[in-house]
Amino acid sequence: MTAKSLDRIDLKILDVLQQDARITNQALADRVALSPSACLARVRALEAKDLIRGYRAHVAVDRIRSATVVLAMVAFRRHALEEFTAFDRRILGMQEIVEASRISGEYDYLLRVIVNDVHHWKDIARLLLGGDYGVEKIVSQFLMDEVKPFSGYPLGDGPTGKRSS
Repeated sequence: MTAKSLDRIDLKILDVLQQDARITNQALADRVALSPSACLARVRALEAKDLIRGYRAHVAVDRIRSATVVLAMVAFRRHALEEFTAFDRRILGMQEIVEASRISGEYDYLLRVIVNDVHHWKDIARLLLGGDYGVEKIVSQFLMDEVKPFSGYPLGDGPTGKRSS
C-alpha cells in the first residue's frame, strides 16, 4: 500500500492513534469526522494492511528498576550478509537490546540497550565483540536525558512544525 492509496482521513486516523492509542473509537470517530462504525472499519482495514503494527504503553522503566540506556554503534570488519544475519539472530534473542537498526555510514548498526549499570553493559559489549559475527568495534554512549522521546512519525509531506490536530 502506498501513501497515495491512503486518503486524508486514513492519515488523520493514523496520526491520532500514534498520539493516543487508547482513544475510544467514539472519540476517534469524532476527531476524524466519521461515524463510529465507519471509523472502526477503517482502523480494522489499516490493521489488516499492516499499517498499524501494534499498540504499546510508554513505560517509565527508570521508575520501576535500575536502568541505564546505552546507545551503541556497531561496526563490522567486512560487510558479509552471513555475519549480519548471525548478528541479527543473536541480538533478537537479547532482551537488553530493545531496539536495533542497520544503518549506513561509518557504523553498521545502532542499538538501544537497557542495562542495570556500566558493568552489565561491559558484559554485553564483550559478548558481542567476542562472538563470531565479525564485529570490529562498538562505540557506546550513555543516555543522559530524553529531550524529545519518539512519539510517532510525521505522516504528511508538508513543512515541519506543529503536528496536525
